[in-house]
Amino acid sequence: MSQTVGRRAFLRAAGAAGAGAAAVGLGGALASCGSGQKGTVTLTWWDYFTAPHFQAGSNALIADIEAAIPGVKIRRRAFPFADLNTALTLGAVSGDLPDIAIIDNVAMNSFGNSGLLADLTDRVKAWGQASEYYHGPWAGCQIGGKTLGIPNNSNCLALYYNTDLLRAAGVKPPATWDELADTARRLTSGDRFGLAISAIRTEEGTFQFLPFLWQAGGDLNTFSTYGATALSFLGDLVEKGSLSRNCVGWTQQDANARFITGRAAMQINGPWQVPTLKKADLEWNVVPLPSDKTSATCLGGENWVLMAGGKHQDAAWEVVKYSQKPSALVPYLEAFGDLPARSDVAHSGTWASDPALELFISQLPIARGRLYGAHYTDASTAVVEAEQAVLTGSSTPGAAAAAAAVKINRALGRS
Repeated sequence: MSQTVGRRAFLRAAGAAGAGAAAVGLGGALASCGSGQKGTVTLTWWDYFTAPHFQAGSNALIADIEAAIPGVKIRRRAFPFADLNTALTLGAVSGDLPDIAIIDNVAMNSFGNSGLLADLTDRVKAWGQASEYYHGPWAGCQIGGKTLGIPNNSNCLALYYNTDLLRAAGVKPPATWDELADTARRLTSGDRFGLAISAIRTEEGTFQFLPFLWQAGGDLNTFSTYGATALSFLGDLVEKGSLSRNCVGWTQQDANARFITGRAAMQINGPWQVPTLKKADLEWNVVPLPSDKTSATCLGGENWVLMAGGKHQDAAWEVVKYSQKPSALVPYLEAFGDLPARSDVAHSGTWASDPALELFISQLPIARGRLYGAHYTDASTAVVEAEQAVLTGSSTPGAAAAAAAVKINRALGRS
């Protein structure tokens, strides 16, 4: 049964949990989809997979589900990456929410204690497949002793490079920060930059920055020191012309587009770009992210979630369960270029024989999650604002890191 909450109470709770957790205190206020013909339920499904190569995989899975589960139809809506959480937040007040959503795993920080997400603990126990998932992705779905999601996929970041350009320059793929800076400098020419990254003011930007922080030997709780180190390294790349200042406006799709068109010799990106890169007219390869004091990459991926007050939770749960059958899951992940979060399919997809995807899988043991609590969104914003300040030249690394550290510590309850 749906519950409703007053707008004032909802917004007061949302403010207490940070901008990204604006669904706090919600037990319902959910809009259910109407049925079509008698005996048919139409479920709404929201995600942020807007890139062209994501559509075939999504549509194929939906067609498979509709054919396999009698009486279920799905209406899918894809939002831009930065807009999905906002849509869920606004929907918590307006009542316009989906039955099913696929959200970034880091969004569990903010939505996990909000009351927005359905508790799947009992359903998962009856299902009996929790042990099939890798620890990291599964742990990211556990909030307050409850299972609030099911991993959709796993991914991480690595360094793609144009093999022809590196060969012509007589350099090997970089393995350290010093080598990365040197290689990027040598490969910069004309309108081609040596390196492309996403430093946009969204979670994509933070996702790409955090590995530098960790590689420097730090974490969010030591940002004033090690954040300055990471910011200084990236700022130097911009100052020397190896990294475009415009990366502050690039998504990861934008970085990949520059790499494909030869306007970047290297890029930091994830395995979801592999299907597109295989169709591109260039020779490329991928290696682990270069290290400084240590090696690190960022654990990414998405989770399936249901809405707490949805009227069609039983049908929605059947959809999620079906999506995890190997016969449905493997082709879906292959179409996306993503990696499995389930160990029982780790050796049955193209990732088991594709050298590029094997490289990403090999990095999962050092991939770190972003499990920093309900106010992580505020900390993330502080991180990417500091990065943008340095890359645009409006602040020094030390000043930007110090200012960000104050906000980060406050967000994480350390001040």
